[in-house]
Amino acid sequence: MINNLDIILKNFDNPDEIRKFEKGKFELVNLPTMTIGKAVYEPGWKWSEDVSPLSGTKFCEVEHLGMVLSGSATVDFKDGEIHTVNKGDIFYVSSRPHDSWVVGKEKYISIHFLGADKYADK
Repeated sequence: MINNLDIILKNFDNPDEIRKFEKGKFELVNLPTMTIGKAVYEPGWKWSEDVSPLSGTKFCEVEHLGMVLSGSATVDFKDGEIHTVNKGDIFYVSSRPHDSWVVGKEKYISIHFLGADKYADK
């Protein structure tokens, strides 16, 4: 890590924190004004099963802004509105309660620029 008044360089090869759960992990890199997250989920991962016990809520209530690096996942709002995010998509998801799960047999990886500090944390 390089850190001075003009530049801060960090890398997910050495994250500041790793939040591990069944079938996945969420890595955090802390910067002075924001926290960036990296989600890595295995096929079969589902938020309501794998992360819910850590957050203490039935559904995710975190606002997200990010980009999918590989794989696909759903965003399923409680009212049944379902969307799929795919590799290359830049996504915004409101804090309206939602579930999510990996689609298919490929590992899902995304970077989160908003909400990372609150994700999978009570």
